[in-house]
Amino acid sequence: MRFEGKVAFVTGGARGIGAATAARFAQEGAKVAVTDLDFEGEGPALQIRCDVTSRAEVEAAVAQTVEELGGLDILVTCAGVIRDNLIHKLSDDDWETVIATHLRGTFLAAQAAQTQMVEQRSGKMVLISSTSALGNRGQTNYAAAKAGIEGMTRTLAIELGPFNVNVNCVAPGFVATRMTEATAARVGLEFDQFQELAKEQIPLRRVGQPGDIASVIAFLCSEDASFVSGQVIYVRGGP
Repeated sequence: MRFEGKVAFVTGGARGIGAATAARFAQEGAKVAVTDLDFEGEGPALQIRCDVTSRAEVEAAVAQTVEELGGLDILVTCAGVIRDNLIHKLSDDDWETVIATHLRGTFLAAQAAQTQMVEQRSGKMVLISSTSALGNRGQTNYAAAKAGIEGMTRTLAIELGPFNVNVNCVAPGFVATRMTEATAARVGLEFDQFQELAKEQIPLRRVGQPGDIASVIAFLCSEDASFVSGQVIYVRGGP
């Protein structure tokens, strides 16, 4: 029960890594609020419909969390989309949608959360990047957004450290989610076949599961990581 008495706010928490993270916090005693554009049934968390690219909606979601759950101690930014294409085929809309969701969405959530965290002189933030931040064919928009999030992490760690707020970043590799399933469909492969191909490139010879990422996020938000800040941790089954 590492998070008993804590309140966690997870963007993109309806499914995938976000849902696994929200469940992990709830299992360990936290009160949890999750945002997304749509939800599939009831869950163990306060569900808030929110477009993370909208300042008004993000600030309202954070305010609702503080009011209904009694505070805000943890922020995890999982909201994301992909619009993959090679650079000569990448449209303005493909670029703007991905940059706005990942980069602007993360910025807005962090900015709204830090107000509460700075005031109480404590907090944990984990921003979600990707191994694509290192470069990946067909993902100029996604790679740029995720690399930006890593820079944001280091900067926020410097700015918010004096207020006892830890800011770290988790960069997953291949994880079995609806997003990677969509990628498989885009390249014309069955998801099982796509995963088998991915395994061949991963030293541990298995693909990641949302719970694998949630475990690392939970560690970074716990007191066990109280002296860890400004770090980017790649979770990809190998170096």
